[in-house]
Amino acid sequence: MKNMSLEEPAVQFNHVTLSYGPEQDVLTQVSMELHARSFTLLTGPSGAGKTSLLKLAYLALRPTMGSISLFGVDTGSLNRAGLARLRRRVGVVFQEFRLLDHLTAYENVALPLRVIGDSEKHYRDDVIELLRWVGLGDRLEARPETLSGGEKQRVAIARAIVGKPDLLIADEPTGNVDPEMSERLLRLFQELNKRLGTTVLIATHDQNMVDNAGGEVLRLADGSVMHQVSKNKGLIL
Repeated sequence: MKNMSLEEPAVQFNHVTLSYGPEQDVLTQVSMELHARSFTLLTGPSGAGKTSLLKLAYLALRPTMGSISLFGVDTGSLNRAGLARLRRRVGVVFQEFRLLDHLTAYENVALPLRVIGDSEKHYRDDVIELLRWVGLGDRLEARPETLSGGEKQRVAIARAIVGKPDLLIADEPTGNVDPEMSERLLRLFQELNKRLGTTVLIATHDQNMVDNAGGEVLRLADGSVMHQVSKNKGLIL
């Protein structure tokens, strides 16, 4: 993990507007900073723009207006190679999982490390330990078609964090698991944040997670930042 100053924002939105068509603004003039090592929950009703904000943050979308910086780098000035390098510092948990059907749970989780050329002898134990932590120690060889929705979600989470990213972005990561597993996953995200200094941004409808996470709460409504509950200095609006 690369060192970042606590004063340097991991994510910075400057007057960001996102439109999908004329008079169809999804986000309007959003400005915010997530400091390195902060833990932030993104809440709000369906249709408020949470998923769109996350997509902007992990560079899957470009803003219609305004600018976005990650780790102090203006993403609007980067070419494709530069964006790819920046994305490698970001782990993402998607709502739709995006697992590869021809790979086992173990292989799906190990994939980000294989892509960067790491050898299996270096990562095998870490991958197995992580799958055990999310309750899938007995499902290492299972393929996605044999997994439940909750099991797929846990594989997706393990894959997102196996590379110890500088920034973890998760879209409804507990939407397909029971309350006990939800609490376990929250502890995993908290450990990643506290021990490794990973900046965490989670979009969630899970009020129990909001109440117990101990981080910042950012609320979106109608495409705009409406409310923030401050519990530490992780977020500046």
